[in-house]
Amino acid sequence: MVRIILFLLLIALGAAGAAWIAEQTGNVVLSWGGYRAQTTLPVFVLALGIVIVAAMMLWAILRGLWRTPQRIRRNQRERRQARGRHAITQGLLAIGHGDSTAARIHADAARKHAAQDPLALLLHAQSAQLDGDREGAQRAFRAMAEREDTRLLGLRGLFIEAQRADDPVAAVMLAEEALKLSPSSSWASHAVLGFCCAKGDWAGALKILDNNQSAGLIDKATYRRQRGVLLTARALELEKVDRDLARESVMEAVKLAPTLVPAAVLASKFESEAHQVRRSMRLVETAWLAQPHPDLADAYAHVKLGDSARQRLVRVETLAAKAPGHIEGALAIARAAIDASEFTKAREALAPFIAQPTQRVALLMAEIERTEHGDSGRARAWTLRAVRALHDPAWTADGYVSDRWRPVSPVTGRLDAFQWQTPVAALPSDKASTIESSPFEEAMLATPRRAVVIAPPEAVDEQPAAPVTPEPPVTPAAQDNVPPPAAAAEVPPAEAPRPEAATILPTPEPAPPKPAEPAPSQPAPLFRSRQDIPKTVPASIPAVIPLIRAPDDPGIDEDSPADEFAEQLAPPKAQAGGWRGFLSRWGGS
Repeated sequence: MVRIILFLLLIALGAAGAAWIAEQTGNVVLSWGGYRAQTTLPVFVLALGIVIVAAMMLWAILRGLWRTPQRIRRNQRERRQARGRHAITQGLLAIGHGDSTAARIHADAARKHAAQDPLALLLHAQSAQLDGDREGAQRAFRAMAEREDTRLLGLRGLFIEAQRADDPVAAVMLAEEALKLSPSSSWASHAVLGFCCAKGDWAGALKILDNNQSAGLIDKATYRRQRGVLLTARALELEKVDRDLARESVMEAVKLAPTLVPAAVLASKFESEAHQVRRSMRLVETAWLAQPHPDLADAYAHVKLGDSARQRLVRVETLAAKAPGHIEGALAIARAAIDASEFTKAREALAPFIAQPTQRVALLMAEIERTEHGDSGRARAWTLRAVRALHDPAWTADGYVSDRWRPVSPVTGRLDAFQWQTPVAALPSDKASTIESSPFEEAMLATPRRAVVIAPPEAVDEQPAAPVTPEPPVTPAAQDNVPPPAAAAEVPPAEAPRPEAATILPTPEPAPPKPAEPAPSQPAPLFRSRQDIPKTVPASIPAVIPLIRAPDDPGIDEDSPADEFAEQLAPPKAQAGGWRGFLSRWGGS
């Protein structure tokens, strides 16, 4: 609306000016050399306006003709840039969904149409990485590192390639150079911090951590925790070298991170050595409430030097009561009770965890059985059960399990990565039970029996054998040489009943028979008599014969399933009686 009003005002002003000029009177005379031109004032003004407009139009035409080549070049450049940007866009999208062929084609097009574009270099590098062309990727990243606007990005790419080539020295050098260019670069500070921790340069690591906090890369709580971790690592390293600096470092660490287990343990040790028992106990209790740990329990038990085992047991019970029901408290009580010879209390502490024991629970139960009763059989059974028991928590970081705490992860270099937790590989599965009690364990843990079944009563024949020439005494065997009844003689040897004691009592090898002699006038007896069997057999032979066992022999439980370790693949066949036994002994000789 305003524009329309302004346009109408301009038209009105122009019309008013033209009317005013038309009303003016007078002549305009132009004398140039021998020429003379005379006209009225309105005509002169009109002619002057036409000349000015014509001059402006001519200038515009000439200027357009002059700038036409430049305009053509600019249009061509813009078209190339548009094609290059389109190729870059399509190439990045192809990299996003993993199409290496399309990414390579678009990278070539982008390099052709937009060679100086930083995104074209990035596309070329990433397409080479996707194809596995490390040399091409390194060339692209070097070209980016030589440019001022992409130097940091090129250093990051070269750093990644150095890591993939397993060249930590080059990787750290690139990270240090990037950190000089940009102190707020998180990946560079992370890499240099991990390198300083790996080589034990705790002063350099603390300096980088301070720079990260001042640059705003980490918040205050994270800064306090990570500084406490670094100070604890330095204290642990200098514990036996420079105890004053170690004590100073760990005391600052325990103030910054009071729940850090290694810091609390080491600080408690220093306070205990300085006879500051109450302060030492408070440090351990604070960390225990956050996360019970066996090292904390051990430090709490030995907080006062020279205490007896029973005094340590009372102190550990006090600590365990602060986290009731936790397995670490029960394990600590059991350990202290075993040292104090309070085996009943140790069993009571471990009782809630025996149904599904961890490895430490099973090993403590084995130690209780061995120490209290000297029962090595039950101790071996618990030790075998510990092999397949649930894993106990351990220091774990990025899937790496360590036997001790470390400040950084050896896999990723991440600071404060180790956590006290059960390893992932030891977690229970829904496909199978984690703990399966084997028949051997059940037999070893069962109540021992004092008798062994030798053979059923009906397997014993009451017929005595005829005496023959005495032979050297041999160990009594679990069978006789009396011929079986006629009905039993028709049974094939494979189906004949086997004495049960064949696998329990050893059967001596039969003595070789004498050489054959000429046939006597009277037939020789078919069977040889046994000197170890009296002529008159008792009316009944007991089916159960008590045996004298060794103290560590747990016996055999008839009710328990067969022992898979003691079961023989091919049990020896019992020797048949009667004429078959005679022929088998004769052929064996």
